[in-house]
Amino acid sequence: MTGAGAVRALARACHPEPTVAVTAVATALAAAVGRGPAGAVAVGSAVLAGQLSVGWSNDFLDRQRDLTAGRSDKPVASGAVAAATVRRAAVAAAIATVPLSLLSGPLAGGLHVLAVASAWSYNLRLKATAASVLPYAVSFGLLPAFVTAGLPGHPIAGWLVAAGALLGAGAHFANVLPDLDDDLRTGVRGLPHRLGAGGSRAAAAALLLAASAFLALGPPGPAGLFGVGAVVVAAVVGLGGLVLGGRPGSDAGFRAVLLVAAVDVVLLLVSGADVG
Repeated sequence: MTGAGAVRALARACHPEPTVAVTAVATALAAAVGRGPAGAVAVGSAVLAGQLSVGWSNDFLDRQRDLTAGRSDKPVASGAVAAATVRRAAVAAAIATVPLSLLSGPLAGGLHVLAVASAWSYNLRLKATAASVLPYAVSFGLLPAFVTAGLPGHPIAGWLVAAGALLGAGAHFANVLPDLDDDLRTGVRGLPHRLGAGGSRAAAAALLLAASAFLALGPPGPAGLFGVGAVVVAAVVGLGGLVLGGRPGSDAGFRAVLLVAAVDVVLLLVSGADVG
């Protein structure tokens, strides 16, 4: 394979969609809370390094499972990139995460390093256990704390941390839904697998709706019309997805969960301004 082809395969192995999405949301939140251009760059670079390390370590550690499941879309399992290359990239990104996180200060940097370590614990062990949701809750809860702790006075809003944790937990159930059968065949029995597709859809919708409520009602002062409207939309979409998702072969539940998550992300960015 050519050098360019190997680079493209390595990029695919980092789970580019969630890597870009989480980095973009964290950077936008940094701007919303008043971290300024330098602060937003510091947040974005640290989160990008952390997400790259998590994505690459996931593909490296899951390479045998992906091969067994016939996942030709996975670069390591398909042989598009060497496992050793992905391992080295994951370690390098993890190391880079530490100094990049500390650009936001010792407290904020420590929180982000802990968030990345929590995500690694999922890849290394917890994804196949009943505690699989915990790293998602911890890592996503710490992410907004990392962003705001870099402000003067190091504020950490409890309601924002709780919303991030709920959003992360809901994302875990939604993210696993398309791969439940493949995971079970390869011995992965996380909490979503134990609850099944129906239980996981319900858990995802409930958690994301709770995140919506925290984001709309948590900031100081009365809830605005936008916040209340967003919670109503999230509730209607989530309930509709649960009902339609119960039909055989329907992916309505999964799509509804993604829509509720999108509403939560918008609320996160809007509500984050009340911290700075």
